[in-house]
Amino acid sequence: MADKQPFAEYLAQGVVVFDGAMGTEIYRHHVFTNRCFDELNLSDPKLIRKIHQSYCDAGAEVLTTNTFGANRETLAKYGLAEQVRAINQAGAQIARQVADAADRPVYVAGSIGPLPTLPQNEEALWQMIWEQVDALLEGGVDFIIFETQPSRQALELCAAAMRERPGVPFILSAAVYEDGETASGETVQRLFAPLPEGCPEPLAWGLNCGSGPHGLLGAVEQAVRILRKPLVVQPNAGIPKEVEHRRIYLCSPEYLAEYAKRFVNLGAAGVGGCCGTTPDHIRAICDAVKPLVRARIKPVFVTPAETVELKTPVPLAERSRFAWRLVHKQWVTSVELVPPRGYDLRDIIEKSKMLHRHGVDAVNIPDGPRASSRISPLITADRIQREAMIEVILHFCCRDRNLIGMQADLLACAACDIRNILFVTGDPPKLGNYPHATGVFDTDSIGMVGVQKRLNQGVDLGGQPIDPPTAAVIGVGLDPTAIDQNRELDRFRRKVEAGAEFAITQPVFDPDALLRFLDKVQHYGIPIIAGIWPLASLRNATFLKNEVPGVVIPDWVMEKMASVTSREDQLKMGIEIARQAIERIRDRVAGVQVSAPFGKIQVALEVIGA
Repeated sequence: MADKQPFAEYLAQGVVVFDGAMGTEIYRHHVFTNRCFDELNLSDPKLIRKIHQSYCDAGAEVLTTNTFGANRETLAKYGLAEQVRAINQAGAQIARQVADAADRPVYVAGSIGPLPTLPQNEEALWQMIWEQVDALLEGGVDFIIFETQPSRQALELCAAAMRERPGVPFILSAAVYEDGETASGETVQRLFAPLPEGCPEPLAWGLNCGSGPHGLLGAVEQAVRILRKPLVVQPNAGIPKEVEHRRIYLCSPEYLAEYAKRFVNLGAAGVGGCCGTTPDHIRAICDAVKPLVRARIKPVFVTPAETVELKTPVPLAERSRFAWRLVHKQWVTSVELVPPRGYDLRDIIEKSKMLHRHGVDAVNIPDGPRASSRISPLITADRIQREAMIEVILHFCCRDRNLIGMQADLLACAACDIRNILFVTGDPPKLGNYPHATGVFDTDSIGMVGVQKRLNQGVDLGGQPIDPPTAAVIGVGLDPTAIDQNRELDRFRRKVEAGAEFAITQPVFDPDALLRFLDKVQHYGIPIIAGIWPLASLRNATFLKNEVPGVVIPDWVMEKMASVTSREDQLKMGIEIARQAIERIRDRVAGVQVSAPFGKIQVALEVIGA
């Protein structure tokens, strides 16, 4: 696509997905490490083209050339020093052919990895860089990316070399590890400090390689605070394990996609993968990141017809028993029960009856948690309210229906007398068991709060009158331990401005973190209900801490769980930790939502003390 805009402009318009590892894919095609992978551009261009095509088909918007080690010094080890120009030029041409055949904008990044040594003579180093840069440009790359640079010195030398190639866009990307530092101990602040005077500025900075997505998280959080240029994040797929003499990366596509979302939420402008990542990882990143970007940039506008007058909503205290208790500052309790995968509702109804008998105020009904396919939460909520005589708090996510369908379901809630609704954006389909399903995401939870507020005033999406108006109690989610606190605070503000009337937090394991967050949002004046998740065992706690992005479990909690050995005693400890958390926060929140681990409502009741 010869008429596409410069890459710097494209990067500024939204999150861009880069491709994944080249070396990993070559190895997966049974090319062993005693060969020069870069030389395959000449001897096996069909293989390299096939790998580029697989990343393009997965949704990558940037294809990175197979030239990471194609500098004169490295190629000399294979007797290929005189093939520098041919190998780089061919690598660029192969990627360019795939990119140009795509039916959307796809860019080509000319890869230049770190040199084996940094010679004392800077001119000699620059000559090697210029040799690669010139050949890559001849082959048709859109920009140069200096990847996996090991130090500040290496970054400065690359930037200084580009003084002799004015106008050529480039990215400087450094490798950092678990502690947020380079292998030699340099910090992110040191790596990304302003370049020396006279050095051209890169179009973006990057973090790549390292010890996996979790290892880059802290570095990304630091980098976005100090950089004025876009940041591109491309982690390894974890640390490889030796399995029968082969190095295998065990980081799943879904796991990497979860971290890609977190990188984007922190402010990354580009995400992709490094060693160990495959087209499956990039496809998962595209499915996870692109819908969320779309949701953020598509607010909902509800314009009433000129003849429609907004009606005064039903007073909050009159909309439900749950709302009455919130308004009158009475402690509220709720228990989360997940709808079944089949259509037999007898078990969840019996559990709801038991919760009602023990004085629990409401049952929380998630809407397709983790992008799972279950019976309609609306039908589940209706049956529970009619047969168990307990109110529900229905979660309502934006993933599966367009705006017309969502409005229809909100009206159905009103018809079924389901009043308490918690609006959530929802997980992308890729994270569930139906990865090829389409995520709609016409809007996010903020937009749907605004739609429900208008329905409460007697006006629908098209500006048509609704009579009588709905009387929903509008709830939203809140994450007190979010990595990007500023973004979470901003979104909460927007939710309140859109019409939110109560909030329920993500599960909180650190009461102090919740109390600090409450100090920042208490001025909004809406009731906040704390999410509480009793840990079922040490294994359960370890999995949540290490494998579930967004869950923060303090070390002291892990130590308590590890202080007892049997599963029975660990469950008792988990219940005790949850009860202590409630006692600590009780005078600061409106109530609690307690999860029933594995559907065991007796555990939830013990936590509540019912």
